[in-house]
Amino acid sequence: MDLFARQQREAEQRVQPLAVRMRPRTLDEFVGQQHFIGPGKLLRRLLEADRLTSAIFYGPPGTGKTTLAHLIAAYTQAAFETLHAAEASVRDVREVSTKARERLGAGGQRTVLFLDEIHRFSRTQQDSLLRDVEAGILILIGATTENPFFTITGPLLSRSQIFEFQPLSEQDILTLLRRALGDRERGLAALEPQVDEQALTYIARHAHGDARRALTALEVAVLSQQHETGTARVTVEVAAESMQRKLVPYDATGDVHYDVASALIKSMRGSDPDATLYWLARMLEGGEDPRFIARRIAILASEDIGLADPRALLVAAAAIQVSELVGLPECEFALAQAALYMALAPKSDSVKRSIRAARRDVRENPPLAVPEHLRDASYRGAAKLGRGQAYRSPHDDPAAFLEQAYLPEPRSYYNPGQRGEEPGLIERWRTMRQRARDELGRGSRPADTDPT
Repeated sequence: MDLFARQQREAEQRVQPLAVRMRPRTLDEFVGQQHFIGPGKLLRRLLEADRLTSAIFYGPPGTGKTTLAHLIAAYTQAAFETLHAAEASVRDVREVSTKARERLGAGGQRTVLFLDEIHRFSRTQQDSLLRDVEAGILILIGATTENPFFTITGPLLSRSQIFEFQPLSEQDILTLLRRALGDRERGLAALEPQVDEQALTYIARHAHGDARRALTALEVAVLSQQHETGTARVTVEVAAESMQRKLVPYDATGDVHYDVASALIKSMRGSDPDATLYWLARMLEGGEDPRFIARRIAILASEDIGLADPRALLVAAAAIQVSELVGLPECEFALAQAALYMALAPKSDSVKRSIRAARRDVRENPPLAVPEHLRDASYRGAAKLGRGQAYRSPHDDPAAFLEQAYLPEPRSYYNPGQRGEEPGLIERWRTMRQRARDELGRGSRPADTDPT
């Protein structure tokens, strides 16, 4: 049986991809994430003291989450169990918990449970872990590409340290590629490939921080050249052919979706046209619904531009209509035009502040009665009740401006901005009000509302 087991293990190792074979065997070989695993950092200190607590490994693919979990298995004196959330059930979790209790009772050994893709566990499945994690019977290490604050229950989060993995740097990727080329046992050195430095740089740059993707591209480049020519010579052209087009990381309902949408809005608000175009392109390349993008632009047109440039809302409304009627790919031009217009327009949030002030007043104070002269007078018997009789239409005035009470008591919500067209708009209003007062000889009468 030992012979058969060894043969099976060797056969499995022969078919393993390079990225799996080259997984580091010690913490010193681990590349990247030095902000928490480097010398003296939190996770390194916990491991060296054998005081590991439950943890959530959160970050994009290919950044070392699973690799680090397996290194921890070799580093800690605790037993190590592995489950994949897409396949595991509550029953599987209970079996691991039972074994963990038996180990703890028999010899005091604790158990580490590595749960890959923990975000796939339902709330009920996550709750099944809670009791043993809280009691210290299980040390949970959950790996996820999704924001844990959206996908993992609060009680489980509160009992875990969160370690956020960052994409690997270009230099980190180059280190891994060179290590694979120089390793005869697990890497590609036995094939004696000739790999141009420019090819390595190309792979490292276009891997976008994903070590798995970089090592896979290198393996494809070397093996394909060896098969075709008998000599593994990898140039930049070969490297480019070996790297499949990377899908833009984007989930229309996930963390990246909200982060990129937020970046687009803040770039337009911050008047940066280049950043605006980049984040817009990220959303389009990621397959975002163009109508969602157009709605975000329209919201910004009123919230952050408003009366500083009243045309902004018209441009945004046109982008919504084009997105509805034309769709992709052609509507990308209308979206880009609208987004650029917002980025370059003067900014004012007076509209947002004004309506919020008015709504806050309505919520927090008793409602004001509608003045008699403003009440509906269109029905039979309204005149007998005195509805609308003292109302004066502004159209009776040559300038269409007549001052009268539109609120039973004064209120002031609108505080105009001083950018773009807004100062001119409010100045025109002040001029019309003053003219009306002068013509009617009512200069001593207080105004109903004054935005200033």
